[in-house]
Amino acid sequence: MIAIERTAPDTIRLERLLDAPVETVWRYLVDADLRALWFAGGAMEPRVGGALQLVFDHDNLSADDVPYPEKYCRHQGAVAQEQVTVFDAPRVIAWSWDGGKEGEARFELFPMGDKTRLVLTHSGISGPAGLANFGGGWHAHLAVLQAKLAGNPVRDFWALHATSEAVVREALGQDA
Repeated sequence: MIAIERTAPDTIRLERLLDAPVETVWRYLVDADLRALWFAGGAMEPRVGGALQLVFDHDNLSADDVPYPEKYCRHQGAVAQEQVTVFDAPRVIAWSWDGGKEGEARFELFPMGDKTRLVLTHSGISGPAGLANFGGGWHAHLAVLQAKLAGNPVRDFWALHATSEAVVREALGQDA
């Protein structure tokens, strides 16, 4: 199950059914080393108001050695300082994005037997282009998480990212 929708002018919602129990998925959200395998590492204070450092190293996401696309080179090695806005283990976690300038990313986990339905809602995004950009990134990162939980490698994160951007643009009814 994969779902993508715009729920408000500044909000995108993505859903995935993940092949792992809630407790495992939760660890991949809050443990820096596990989060680095599918998104970004970095320390987190596990409480509302806690600091969250996101350390982006996309080289960790591909099994093959792939170059950064030109338009994303400036993000290579980027570090973001965010704040945990919701912390309800092991059900919901949310954090600011770009210090709150690009809203909040909220992850909700729902048990489905031995699987987990993950709902990611990113709200407060500035502009329609941002929806497709953030949506494409989240779609790609969630695909990496899904692969990691299933024990499968992602050969080329950037190829996956390009495909994800196209999928999200189509789902949102936006031109390329």
